[in-house]
Amino acid sequence: MRNASLTRKTNETDISLMLNLDGKGEAKIDSGCGFLDHMLTLFAKHGKFDLAISCKGDTFVDYHHTVEDIGICLGQAFEKALGDKKGITRYGNTILPMDESLILSAVDLSGRGFLSYNLDIPSPKVGDFDTELCEEFFLAFVRCANLTLHIKQLDGKNSHHIIEGAFKSVARSLKDAVAIDKDFADEIPSTKGVL
Repeated sequence: MRNASLTRKTNETDISLMLNLDGKGEAKIDSGCGFLDHMLTLFAKHGKFDLAISCKGDTFVDYHHTVEDIGICLGQAFEKALGDKKGITRYGNTILPMDESLILSAVDLSGRGFLSYNLDIPSPKVGDFDTELCEEFFLAFVRCANLTLHIKQLDGKNSHHIIEGAFKSVARSLKDAVAIDKDFADEIPSTKGVL
């Protein structure tokens, strides 16, 4: 079982998280932010990850600390669950349509945290969620998961659809990247011998 459990408590957030990379897509999310709950639920579903997150955050300020810190924890959980990365496919990419939006994502479980983020989200908010926090989430995630992630918007006008398309696309790309590749069985998929 490739799974991870962790807790993280600061003066801004108190988070507990459980992740199973080889799950059924079941999610139990309580972040204190309805839109983020929705995004993480569909992230789990489309990645076939079992994911449980509970967060008590300083949402009376705004959602920034909650969103960023959940990104940190989810990234740490991916890094921990992947272990030495033997046998993984390593790469994944998806072009995902979400109504009028079209989102490309590509991931490399490289051991190097890098984000190329190109979403043009027209609205500053979706509900009470600041849309600029989408980038903050993915930036925190890639830094702590130590992976390379490209997200590009190829089309789209609706802010909700663009963000939802991004979360679904990234989930699908990660699903492929973490999958076990029989051709690599007990190998690290790198000439360096380490990821």
